[in-house]
Amino acid sequence: MAKKIGVLLAGCGVFDGAEIHESTLTLYFLDREGVEIICTAPDGDQLHVINHQTSKATEEKRNILVEAARISRGNMKNLASLSAKYLDGLILPGGFGAVKNLIDYAVKGRDCSIHPEVKRIINEIVDAGKPVGAMCIAPVVVAVAFS
Repeated sequence: MAKKIGVLLAGCGVFDGAEIHESTLTLYFLDREGVEIICTAPDGDQLHVINHQTSKATEEKRNILVEAARISRGNMKNLASLSAKYLDGLILPGGFGAVKNLIDYAVKGRDCSIHPEVKRIINEIVDAGKPVGAMCIAPVVVAVAFS
C-alpha cells in the first residue's frame, strides 16, 4: 500500500503563496516514489496578492485554497477536512505565503499567530509520531505550531 503524504500549500507564487519550484519538485519526487499525494491548504483569503512581474501588491483578493489548486491541477483537499490519521507524513514547501498565509510572521514577527487548522494538522502529525518536512522559510511555520 502506498504511503500517503500531505503537501501543505500556502497559495501559489513565491511572493504571496507557495514557491512553485519547491512545490512542483516535491510533487514530482513523491510521485516518482509511488507516494499517494494529498495536496491541502486552508480555505481563506491570502494576506495580499503580489504582481510577480513588478513585485508590487495589487488590490485583488485571492483564496489560498483556490490558488494552491493551480499547483496541484485542482486536486486539493480543504485542510479543515484532513486528519493526520489519513496521512503518513506532511511536507510544507516554502515561499513567502508560508509566513503570510499559514502564519502572520511576515507582519508580526516573533509575536505572530498561526492559522488554527495549520497548527492542528502539524500537531496531529507529530503527536502520531509521523514525520513533518519543511523547506525554505516553512520551518518557521512548524516552530510556531509548537509555541
